[in-house]
Amino acid sequence: MNTNLSSQFKYFGIWPVAPTPFHDDGQVDYEGMKRVIDCIVDQKVDGVCILANFSEQFLLSDEERFKLTNLCLERINGRIKSIVTISHFATDIVYERARLAKSLGANIVMMMPPYHGALLKGNQDQIYKQFSKVSEIDIPIMIQDAPLSGIELPVPFLTKMINEIENLTCFKIESAQAASKIRQLILNCKNNLEAPFDGEESITLLADLYAGITGSMSSALLPDKIRPVIIDFLNDKKKEAGEKYNNILPLINFENRQCGFQATKIIMKEGGVINSAFCRHPIKMLDDHTKNLLLSIAKDYDLVSMNWGK
Repeated sequence: MNTNLSSQFKYFGIWPVAPTPFHDDGQVDYEGMKRVIDCIVDQKVDGVCILANFSEQFLLSDEERFKLTNLCLERINGRIKSIVTISHFATDIVYERARLAKSLGANIVMMMPPYHGALLKGNQDQIYKQFSKVSEIDIPIMIQDAPLSGIELPVPFLTKMINEIENLTCFKIESAQAASKIRQLILNCKNNLEAPFDGEESITLLADLYAGITGSMSSALLPDKIRPVIIDFLNDKKKEAGEKYNNILPLINFENRQCGFQATKIIMKEGGVINSAFCRHPIKMLDDHTKNLLLSIAKDYDLVSMNWGK
C-alpha cells in the first residue's frame, strides 16, 4: 500500500473474531477450535482476535479460557497476528491475562473498561489506572469502546489515555456515531496510535474508512469479502471499495441486526468447519426461519467459511 493514511499506522486489514465452538452437550470443542483457526487463516486475513464477546467469552470458565488461549496461540503459530481479549472487572485478573497472552506470543491484548452488570462500572480514574497497570506488561493494548459495557468513553478521556499510557496504542470503536469519534481520536492521537480500528461486524466500515481507520474487526463470517474493501480503500481505490462493500452489505446487515455471533457458527457448521452451532444457556438459539434465511443469503457469496470443510 502506498497511501499516507496506511503508512501512518502499524496494523491494518481485517482481524476477525474467532468463534468458540461447543459440542451439542455444551462442552468446548477443542479440535473444532483448531479448525476454526485454520479456516480463518485460510481466508487470508491480517490477524485474528480470540476470546472476545463474539467468542462467547462470558460463557467460559477460567480453566477453559486458559486452555483456549494456549491452544489458539499455538495453532496460530505466527501465521497471522493475534489479539487476545483480556477484559475483566478485576484489575489483577486483567493483568495476569495480559501477562499470559504476552508469554504465549500474542501481538496485542484487547480490553473493555471495567464493568460488571448495569450498576458496577469503573469511573474514569479506575479505568485509567487499570489500563496503566496492564501497560506495565509491555504489550500493545487495544481499548474496546462498545455499548456492551454501558460505560461512555468520551473523546477527551480516550485522548488522554492514549496519549499518556505508553502501551495503549490501539482502539476499536463500536459506539454510536463511530466515524465522528474515530476522526477526532486520530486527529488528537495520531502520533501515539498503531491501530485505529472499528468493529461491530464492520457494519459502519465505509464511513469509518473515510474517518481514518486502517483496520476492522469483523466476525469470522466473511472476512475474505471484507478485506478487499479495506485494501482497495487504503490504496485510494475508493470507488471500487464502495462497490465491493455495497455488494456484501446485505449479509453484514443481516448478521448484525438479526443473528449476532451465532451467524458465524451456523455458517461454519454448514461449511464443515465445526460440527455444532450450539450456544450455552442462557443464550437463546436462533429460530429455524432466521437460520434458513441466513443460509439462503450467504450462499450467494461463495464464502470460504461456508465451503472450507466440504
